[in-house]
Amino acid sequence: MSAITAQQVRAAAKGRANESNLASVLVALDRYGDRFGMDRPHRLAQYFAQLMHESGDFRYDREIWGPTPAQQRYDTRTDLGNTPEKDGDGYIYFGRTGGMLTGKDNYRQFRDWCRADGFDCPDFVKDPDAVNTDPWEGLVPLFYWDTRGLNRWADEGDAETITKKINGGKNGLSDRYDRLARISLVLLGYRADNVLQFQADQRLEVDGDVGPKTRAAMHKALVALTPGEAARPEVKSAPVTEEKPVPVPVTPPSLDAPWWKSKEVLGPSTIGGVVSLVTAIGGLPWQNLLLILAAFGGVAGFLYWRKNADRQAVAKQVEGMA
Repeated sequence: MSAITAQQVRAAAKGRANESNLASVLVALDRYGDRFGMDRPHRLAQYFAQLMHESGDFRYDREIWGPTPAQQRYDTRTDLGNTPEKDGDGYIYFGRTGGMLTGKDNYRQFRDWCRADGFDCPDFVKDPDAVNTDPWEGLVPLFYWDTRGLNRWADEGDAETITKKINGGKNGLSDRYDRLARISLVLLGYRADNVLQFQADQRLEVDGDVGPKTRAAMHKALVALTPGEAARPEVKSAPVTEEKPVPVPVTPPSLDAPWWKSKEVLGPSTIGGVVSLVTAIGGLPWQNLLLILAAFGGVAGFLYWRKNADRQAVAKQVEGMA
């Protein structure tokens, strides 16, 4: 029995799901998911976050064809197994199923994977539309997840790496994060939009922002739903990567600049200190203030006398040497 229900997926969706497409995924997951380790909530959260992004909440099981400039390039993408000539195979092997299987080579790999696992499947290279029939439509996402080893990254809560292995880049990463949060909250018994309550329960900063710390807490809570799962050495905490502030370089004052132009001398801390000193002096009784001024005057007078005396002594010494 699958650890996720159609009702939970609907609750996490941003829009109305196509029930037929959703059923294909859930039936395949129910029948074959355990074989590929898809019986743990933290893996299912990552799995459905990606599928719901790729398929628009299962509304689409085939790529919407423009063709866009990117789709026009499918025709010559040999990395997808298509020929280098513009012969139309880019359109023939465009994205299908909720996992958007794309490229001749991926259709071939899916056929071979099915047959190696004992499934009596059509030749999807000859009949690519057959992938959108049951049970193949629900098996395509499992095939891709299994052959790319994505359980490893799901066990680490690493949605960014999963995205790169599915998408080839990080397109739509923010939406995938958002969908991961929604399905995670539902699996944990919250409303899909009630991140504030989850943060409060976890004693996190309650700001409604699903940042790395909140995602890490969600991953940990999902792992805890499977008894003994957290003790497995390959299951790790979700990565928490905070953006570090750029340090402001400290520029020493120029050796050529006069002291009165030095930022160190007239910096904010120095000016603040002077202001504080003046404020403090202003609060003294006038008698004490007179004593302080007299003391400063005496010190200044002594320094002036001493400097003048030294100048006269040097002058006499020079005169005696003449």
